[in-house]
Amino acid sequence: MAEKTLRIAAAQLKFRRTLPENVDLVCRFIADAAQIGSDVVLFPECALTGYNVDFEKLSAKELESGLGTVADAARSHACHVLVGSPTFMRGRRFNSLVVIDRKGRTQFRYNKIHLTLPDSQFFMPGNALAFFKIDDIPCTAIICHERRYPELVRLPVMMGAQIVFHPNAGLDSLAVSKEKRGGRDGIAVRAFENQVFYVFANSVGPQGGGLWSAGDSKIVAPDSKVLALTNNRDEVLIYADVDLSKAGRRYAREALLQPRFLRPYWKTMLAACRIQAARSARLNGARKTR
Repeated sequence: MAEKTLRIAAAQLKFRRTLPENVDLVCRFIADAAQIGSDVVLFPECALTGYNVDFEKLSAKELESGLGTVADAARSHACHVLVGSPTFMRGRRFNSLVVIDRKGRTQFRYNKIHLTLPDSQFFMPGNALAFFKIDDIPCTAIICHERRYPELVRLPVMMGAQIVFHPNAGLDSLAVSKEKRGGRDGIAVRAFENQVFYVFANSVGPQGGGLWSAGDSKIVAPDSKVLALTNNRDEVLIYADVDLSKAGRRYAREALLQPRFLRPYWKTMLAACRIQAARSARLNGARKTR
């Protein structure tokens, strides 16, 4: 496998009260990520708006304007940006991860498939797995609650993904939030069982209504080693240099071969995933944000 190294950053944020304040915060962290030489920076779920909010009060126009400002920052700093935000398509609202390249172009929008009960009050479920490229490196993504659905990672890794990006915005009681720390949350296992890198960016601190986010953002290597880890208190940027030659996807590739009777079914399923991901890219991405 050809050598390729990326410096990947993950931003752990304390959400602000308004969309403009969150946009300013995201842009500041993009600048910070670029300052340390990051190729890509991941932000939490709904980083543009906060998560414990009334999404019906946010218009498509102001969301697109905020994303446009973030895209300007990505272009100014020549850094790929993956940012969580509500998005609209054909009058329907989605909980999305927007993938913006170094030139400020939206390359992909992954729409959260498995919604929580609060999500379902505002959002429609997505209908395509995430599959996109960062500097020609195949990647995938899930959002928050979707860590409970391993097929959302396994299938894209079978398709070639070497990095999993996981934006999160936890909502728990303070007692539960304090228990979620030290990297003991199964993410390292997901990296190991697929032999890929895993990047997790969470919100942190009080979210309103007595709810909290646990932080614990991290970057994990394919051998399950934690390369960078935050705490459950602070707003911070973490980063790691990842050698993609170590993300060989061995176990996912071997699963395609054995047992033999499943081979044709895997082939059919992966073809359907590729078609749906390409359709989603045509509808949601591959365009200038402004």
